[in-house]
Amino acid sequence: MDASSQQHPIELPRHVDIAFDCLPLRSVTRLDPPLDASPGLTAKWERIKKTISEHGTHNTYYLHNAHCRFFVTNDPNCGMIAFKFEGVLFTDENDLSARKCLLQITLDQENVPWLEQHVVRWFSETVNHAVCSEFDKYIGAGNPDLTRKRMEQLQQMIEQSGGFVGMHL
Repeated sequence: MDASSQQHPIELPRHVDIAFDCLPLRSVTRLDPPLDASPGLTAKWERIKKTISEHGTHNTYYLHNAHCRFFVTNDPNCGMIAFKFEGVLFTDENDLSARKCLLQITLDQENVPWLEQHVVRWFSETVNHAVCSEFDKYIGAGNPDLTRKRMEQLQQMIEQSGGFVGMHL
């Protein structure tokens, strides 16, 4: 009996596994690291600070402690390509969907004996698209109505202040 003829379909494994910690940059209230921060945390703090300096805090999210794993076979012991990534993701003007991301992506591990370098580059580029797709699910799992209300409040503040709301919106 093949799988298509069964009454209860077999649950297929996910072909992409993505996990990340997300820091909305609008929530950053200070730009200096704690005095007792480890060198690793201080370095991350500097990367976040640089991201804020370059891209601002409006509709920007810093993704970190992140990985993206692609499964190209149904055997997790053969056919997995894993990347680590960190960087900024931008959402649309209403903060309701991912627009693009700028990520530092590195190959973390793989168990694909036939893997070639051009395929690694292609999967590395694919991480950006996969992360945007996953972030849309992340937004959808949140509270889109609360986001709309926050954006309406922000628009009212901009109109009342003549266009200036200050840093760290």
